[in-house]
Amino acid sequence: MRTHYSPKNNPRVIIIQKLYGKFYNEDNDLDFPKHRFKRFIKNIVLGTIERNDLIVSELDTKLGNEFVFENLDKVFQTILKAATYEFLYKPNVPINIIIKEYLNSSNFFLENSQTKYLNALLDNIGKKLRSNNA
Repeated sequence: MRTHYSPKNNPRVIIIQKLYGKFYNEDNDLDFPKHRFKRFIKNIVLGTIERNDLIVSELDTKLGNEFVFENLDKVFQTILKAATYEFLYKPNVPINIIIKEYLNSSNFFLENSQTKYLNALLDNIGKKLRSNNA
């Protein structure tokens, strides 16, 4: 399930890198270099940062009591935040496309077994968020 293109061309890999830098490295220098999907990348990154508290509370609510968001790996947290933002604020993008894109992107950061777990989480969250907002 590996992607066939380089990570620097994948907009969601760039989104994950920017958000990880902002949330965990406290990288306050958010620059968006020239890219074919610059507007999309900037929209997702800035929107996720701006609505971080809402996204985390949605994740805590939708995932239940037995699931503790803070116990997840930081890359997992970053991917879940970005995907949740898209589930909530990009209703024109189908759930399956969002999940597929983040799974393809996660291959650059995670092991195959972790990607399967991420797939289950994204599927669960996506269905719960979109069914309530529809």
